Amino acid sequence: MNPALVDTNILSLFFRNQSLVVKNFNAYIQEYGKINISIITYYEIVSGLKHRDAQRQLTSFLRFVSYNRVLPLTTDSTTISGNVYASLRKKGTPVDDIDILIAGIATAVSAILRYILSAEKVEEEGVEGRYCTS
Repeated sequence: MNPALVDTNILSLFFRNQSLVVKNFNAYIQEYGKINISIITYYEIVSGLKHRDAQRQLTSFLRFVSYNRVLPLTTDSTTISGNVYASLRKKGTPVDDIDILIAGIATAVSAILRYILSAEKVEEEGVEGRYCTS
């Protein structure tokens, strides 16, 4: 299992106690000690919970974050994201800026970080217990 950067969709499944995701998180923590999320994922979760006034879930999320790792945006990661964005735009491929920023963070921290189950794999194949690059 490689070090991973967890995206927002997978983190949401974890907090909904999706059994396979919880199992994979537990195995990952056994090997690496902490879960990695991006500051973008942190923002998406906090803003969504605050919008819904979900105080109990917000408290749970903040407790989770205190035991794990939030990776920041940096000039390196945003430069990588800018390059990806420009390349995709030239090809006519629309991609959400948030996904590109998360990919830039993952790449900037040495390209060994991977998403645990990309959002596309969740939609296409259901939640499986395998790890994949995104």
